[in-house]
Amino acid sequence: MARVPYLTPDNAPPTVAGTLGKLAPLHVFGLMAHAETAFRPWLKFGGALLNDLALDPKLRELAILRVGLLAARYEWEQHVPIALAVGVTEGQIAALEAGRLDELDELTRAVLDFVDGVVAGEVDDARYAAVAAHLPDRELVELTLVAGHYLMLARMMVTLRIDSDPPAGTEGLRLG
Repeated sequence: MARVPYLTPDNAPPTVAGTLGKLAPLHVFGLMAHAETAFRPWLKFGGALLNDLALDPKLRELAILRVGLLAARYEWEQHVPIALAVGVTEGQIAALEAGRLDELDELTRAVLDFVDGVVAGEVDDARYAAVAAHLPDRELVELTLVAGHYLMLARMMVTLRIDSDPPAGTEGLRLG
């Protein structure tokens, strides 16, 4: 059970009620809406991460799924349908979930290992070099933003004990 009640368009302060009414009724939105002054900027930032990066959307989603496996299952549940929609295969998702990373290509393994380091709080030189050998600086920074953002959300979800939601899919998570 969540530690903080979820806001809805009916019980939210006027500063966020209208925005909440335009979003899928996901607990993450009802939780984050408590941060009234940060809510809309957070949505805009989240929208940029989901829609406007140079980073391959498949790598973005695999990174989010990795954070979900390591830190908050809610993210995994919400992002599996999104990952499939952007071209991640069911085989890749199954390999990731089962920890069979040797079935994935070199770039994907480097990205996932890099995300492991972000979650653990230690990206050593070897992890960095492995991913930097494949990604230009812009995409490396974007990957770090994605991993860091979803780790922040994961920490909030765990701390505030967010309840699961049925997956919203790609339309339910359009932010911005």
